[in-house]
Amino acid sequence: MGVSGITVGGGYNFTRRHAVVGEVMWNHLFVPAGTLAPIRDALQNPDINGSGKLYALTGNYRFELRGRTLGTYLIGGGGLYHRAASLSQAVTTGANITCEPTWEWWGFSCSSGMVTGNQTLRGSSSTAFGLNGGFGFTVRVGDAPYRVYVESRYHYAPTQGINTQLITITIGIRY
Repeated sequence: MGVSGITVGGGYNFTRRHAVVGEVMWNHLFVPAGTLAPIRDALQNPDINGSGKLYALTGNYRFELRGRTLGTYLIGGGGLYHRAASLSQAVTTGANITCEPTWEWWGFSCSSGMVTGNQTLRGSSSTAFGLNGGFGFTVRVGDAPYRVYVESRYHYAPTQGINTQLITITIGIRY
């Protein structure tokens, strides 16, 4: 899936190396055309499309090694993750549809390897506590303490049906 989003946060630096950071994250999850193929094929409808959104409220610890100009850090923590998925139209399942992860991601239930029949869904959502961890690099710009950062972070939450897993790359300004 392709992703675009925004993260806003604030925190407290105990020392130059140790900090706690609270963050709110929103990501729009773009769905590649092939991802919906099992649903389109089973229903013989090529016009079904979908999208998803992921919201997170996290508390994190950051360990940073900072020089005059360059720095690096590790960050990790946990929080509440909410994933919402919606299809472009309501989908009603029939009988004898093999259960694939795509069906569960969109909120359909499965039993004994088959999608449960007579379900009608247009969207679903799931909320769970999850974890995240990653690393980043900083570069001082202008007068201290302003820095530009580039960060990669892995997010995991055991949401209903299919676990939510996401790798984000964030570019921003830190004070």
